[in-house]
Amino acid sequence: MSATLVERASTFLESKLSRRSFINRSAYAGSAVAIGAGLDLALKPGTAYGLVCRCGSSNCGCGSTCCAGFTEFCCSVNNGYNYCPSNTIMGGWWKADNSSYCGGPRYYMDCNATCSCTTGCGNGWGFCEPGCDGVHCGCGPNGCNSYVTGCFQFRYGQCNQHVNCIGRIVCRLVACVPPWEIDPTCTTANAQDNSTAEQNAACWTPAFPVAAPGPCSSPLTNCQVVGMAPSADGAGYGMVTSFGRMIPFGDFPNDGDATAGTLNKPMVAMAAHPGGGYYLVAGDGGIFAYGAPYFGSMGGRRLNQPMVGMAATPNGKGYWTVASDGGIFCFGDAPFFGSMGARVLNQPMVGMAATPSGTGYWTVASDGGVFSFGDAKFHGSTGSLHLNRPVVGMASPTTGQGYWLVAQDGGIFTFAVPFLGSPA
Repeated sequence: MSATLVERASTFLESKLSRRSFINRSAYAGSAVAIGAGLDLALKPGTAYGLVCRCGSSNCGCGSTCCAGFTEFCCSVNNGYNYCPSNTIMGGWWKADNSSYCGGPRYYMDCNATCSCTTGCGNGWGFCEPGCDGVHCGCGPNGCNSYVTGCFQFRYGQCNQHVNCIGRIVCRLVACVPPWEIDPTCTTANAQDNSTAEQNAACWTPAFPVAAPGPCSSPLTNCQVVGMAPSADGAGYGMVTSFGRMIPFGDFPNDGDATAGTLNKPMVAMAAHPGGGYYLVAGDGGIFAYGAPYFGSMGGRRLNQPMVGMAATPNGKGYWTVASDGGIFCFGDAPFFGSMGARVLNQPMVGMAATPSGTGYWTVASDGGVFSFGDAKFHGSTGSLHLNRPVVGMASPTTGQGYWLVAQDGGIFTFAVPFLGSPA
């Protein structure tokens, strides 16, 4: 009986929902059968679509986002972090080609709830009863304007194949890197839905997915330090947070910051001007100059990946910025010496620093891996160490002998340079 209901309901849904394939429509219809009374669905064909439409909230209209048949982004339900929440596992994935957000393939991974009991699983059915998975069906944080969470019993099945009983989909993780680079249990068996390539959430970024950090021990920075820059004589440095606060140490000047304004995108880095003053740079490429000359920015222009770092030229007539994929952008008289753009990175790039000659620079990744270009010399890195918080930026003194790396909590790592203090 249930197979007949699934078949009949999926045929009805085919005319109502734009979805990835017949198997998807069958899954939704199967969920509807599980929610409603089977005989009632057989006698009232419209009820199946009505139940799917109301799966998030009965207060939402059938044309709303919550009733579109898709699951909410994980960053929307996971405090802004693009990561599978606790008590979920990756159940499978699909790919969308030609996504403008990734400049190519974009990958969507379903995070299914784990089960506290196996009631309902068996006889070819791999989903526990709703009471066993600890989640509730509803709309995402924006109500009817969100996709659903905890509603659908569906699994593509390329990930965690050793787990044969899972719960409903809580959210979907989205990334520009293949799923098997995030969860080694995932296979390369491809499922495709190019129609989802441009779906987006305000909290999503193309950076490699990371888990939410633990409690912060630095009230001054709120563990949101994103970059640093040295003073002209190397006897100090400043730090900047994502919300635009600049914190000076040593003899670093304090010419103001962006805490009094509203940012379109969070700050991601800072750079000192050799004649005094400094720059702050936001994720959209916008440059904020404090006591330093302005030479242009990528603000308002399309970026393949968000901006993450910046360095000024030693003569003060230009600067570089770096994107998370390692691409370098030059302004003023800043010359190009190479980049990691279009090359595979273990972790995304997060910052850069220039040599005193102006004929080289370093870039640094979130694991503390350092890359040298031009006349920049390698002095070591934290790439092989376990870090409490990821590295978010770097700076080098005017001598060019070594560099500092700064972590998200304000912790400082020194390589051939002195330690001058930190808020961590």
